[in-house]
Amino acid sequence: MSTGKKKGLGRGLSALFGDTSPKENTKVANKINTVSISDLSRNSYQPRQNFKEEKLEELANSIRKNGIIQPIAVRPDKSNSGKYEIVAGERRWLAAQRAGLHEIPVTILDLSDVESLEVAIVENIQRDDLNPIEEAKGYKRLNEEFNYDHESISKLMSKSRSHISNTLRLLTLPSDVVAMLEEGTLTSGQARPLIGISNASSIAEEIVSKNYSARKVEYLVRNKKGGKIVKTIDSNILKTQERLQKILGLRVNITNKKNNSGKIIIEYKDLDQFELISDLLTKH
Repeated sequence: MSTGKKKGLGRGLSALFGDTSPKENTKVANKINTVSISDLSRNSYQPRQNFKEEKLEELANSIRKNGIIQPIAVRPDKSNSGKYEIVAGERRWLAAQRAGLHEIPVTILDLSDVESLEVAIVENIQRDDLNPIEEAKGYKRLNEEFNYDHESISKLMSKSRSHISNTLRLLTLPSDVVAMLEEGTLTSGQARPLIGISNASSIAEEIVSKNYSARKVEYLVRNKKGGKIVKTIDSNILKTQERLQKILGLRVNITNKKNNSGKIIIEYKDLDQFELISDLLTKH
């Protein structure tokens, strides 16, 4: 399915959030319907694969007390007449089952597959963050199945193009590192510098066991050669480097040798930044 480039909200998101033209609104039910909870099935385009048990139980307790305040967005199930597929609100549906509900309020939308995926991804990112791998897999489906390029995904999700590209690159990491990201033991900031590193798995284990910050991981990876660490990280040097970066607002790299000689590299991107560094160094 070819989509072309998107501007602003996709049609599916427009339908869900009310940003539609009168013509498009004819495809969206204007009233809330009540259907049997067994008439709903999960969205085959749902990017989230796992829901935290404690969060589900908290929501189930809230539903027992207050009911479902916000209707679940659904679309007709094309393969099963009279049934519906969830577009947004699967977590509420699962919690409602735990709460013992037999019927559930829904808003029925007429959405295509790509529009359903748009809504599912954005609904999760905005309301209950996906883990980085679930997010990346959602973007991958938009790219591979529906021909969205990175720029189109960036506009659709209101994320920078670099964020989309960097998130997708996480899928190239070894499977055990991907599993750490899915479990939440490793953050995307910690994992990103490992992309393309031959022994990413062993470094990831070290990061988790020693609880390295994302910045410390970057420093560690910059000082690697041939898969072996050739320089150890001095915590005092690292703190000084971070302090200088905070003061200058520029990237700073300090290399310190065993005899305590070394170099400080300050990176600049334009003439204004160069003049800032020059002024600071020439002040008396």
